[in-house]
Amino acid sequence: MITVTAQHSAQAARFTGDAQPYGGGDPYADYRTGDLPFTRYANLADRRLGAGAVAANDEFFAQRENLLVPERAEFDPTAFGHKGKVMDGWETRRRRGPAAGTPWPGEDDHDWALIRLGAPGVIRGIVVDTAHFRGNHPQSVSVEAATVPGSPSPEELLADDVKWTTLVPRTPVGGHAANGFPVDTEQRFTHVRLKQHPDGGIARLRVHGEVVPDPEWLAARGAFDVVALENGGQVEDASDRFYSPATNTIQPGRSRKMDDGWETRRRRDRGHDWIRYRLAERSRFRAVEIDTAYLVGNAGGWAALSVRDGEDGEWREVLPRTRLQPDANHRLVLPEDAVGTHARVDVFPDGGISRLRLFGSLTEDGAARLTARHQELGG
Repeated sequence: MITVTAQHSAQAARFTGDAQPYGGGDPYADYRTGDLPFTRYANLADRRLGAGAVAANDEFFAQRENLLVPERAEFDPTAFGHKGKVMDGWETRRRRGPAAGTPWPGEDDHDWALIRLGAPGVIRGIVVDTAHFRGNHPQSVSVEAATVPGSPSPEELLADDVKWTTLVPRTPVGGHAANGFPVDTEQRFTHVRLKQHPDGGIARLRVHGEVVPDPEWLAARGAFDVVALENGGQVEDASDRFYSPATNTIQPGRSRKMDDGWETRRRRDRGHDWIRYRLAERSRFRAVEIDTAYLVGNAGGWAALSVRDGEDGEWREVLPRTRLQPDANHRLVLPEDAVGTHARVDVFPDGGISRLRLFGSLTEDGAARLTARHQELGG
């Protein structure tokens, strides 16, 4: 009999126990998940942002780098290697006790993996995904976070003087499930340490939160993309997320395939689609890029850009409705500087864009607010 405990709420999705052995067909048919509102925030542990699996104490069956793959874990029931079943995740060997009389792992035995976040920030929630690990998942997990500047080595991260803050205390998890943990620690972190007790396999780790960039680095760069995710930009809302998330439009680099951008369903009314962004802070920009890479027959027909200065400010159009070409990067210079804290791209009548870039710099008051927040959060 399988023991399943599920909590579907605005706060978490928790599961315990094994899942049923794979019986054929769609392996995700019995996958367990729940309502995880914090996933609206960007995944700070996204490999596309520059996240890295720095080290792990054991990866005998499956390597730690799989934890950060953006796509969901895949399962091939026929794939076996010299060490056993090939799994799309991070899997350690079975722990053993010290002697025949005590063959079981110790109470504190665990395996660990060190993860460098792609962009430092405030963590709002964590998903420990055990997809396809049905009876070989850990009994429980815990997650800690630390702030270490620069590009520290594993040895430096594990040094005694590094302060690790517990974000997820040791908690039972379920197999073949999205185990969600909301986080309410108001602090800027650069690294996380995932622990599985005592051993087992985890398919993916998602660390959702808000990027808090280094204001000194932004100032030294001069002009930069003020809406980019890695610089602290954020998607606040979008009219449609049917095919792909709007956050894709502010990911680093150019889109590499169609679903690496934002595409809407086909409209059958007289409306239009849009994305609303919050900029890194109050900014001034003039150079705009609207890219439709890989959107060949489903790019938006026209796009317009508006800005708002402050939460209660009025929207002001700075780029009138402009014709978009499919699979093309549109570089546009505004007639004058646009100043604001928010931006909105309107796409007519539907379709999608792959990237939005707004090149400029922070205003004096915007830079001051960002510096104050950075210091307040321990940056």
